Amino acid sequence: MSEASTPVFQIQRVYMKEASLEQPNSPGILLEQQQPAVDIQLGVEANQAAEGVYEICVTATVHTKIEDKTVFLVECKQAGIFEIRNLPEDQMGPIMGIACPQIVTPTCAVTWPTWLPVQAFLQCTWPK
Repeated sequence: MSEASTPVFQIQRVYMKEASLEQPNSPGILLEQQQPAVDIQLGVEANQAAEGVYEICVTATVHTKIEDKTVFLVECKQAGIFEIRNLPEDQMGPIMGIACPQIVTPTCAVTWPTWLPVQAFLQCTWPK
C-alpha cells in the first residue's frame, strides 16, 4: 500500500469549545426542598475543518427544574480535531459518529468539574 493510500487516523487536539452555566432563579430556587427533575441530552456534530481534517464536537446539556422553574442549565461542548484520510466512505460515518466521540467524551468528565460550581449540584442525586 503506497503512502498516498495508507489510511490515516490521528488525534490533533481535544479541547473545550464552549461552556455555560445558567441559574436564572437563584437564590430562591436553591431554598426549595423538592428534588429537581433532571434532563440530560447528548449530541454529536462533525464538520470538515480542512482537507482530511475534521472537528468532532460532543455537546452535553443538563437542565434541572423544580416544577416549571429552572434550577440550573449547563451546557458543555467538548471538541476534537482529527486527521482522517484515505478511509473508505462507508467507514467515515462510524469513525466520526462513534470512534471520535468516544475519544472526546471522557474529557468532559475531567473538564466539567474544573469550572462548574459545586453548589449547582448539591440538590441533585445523580444516578450511578
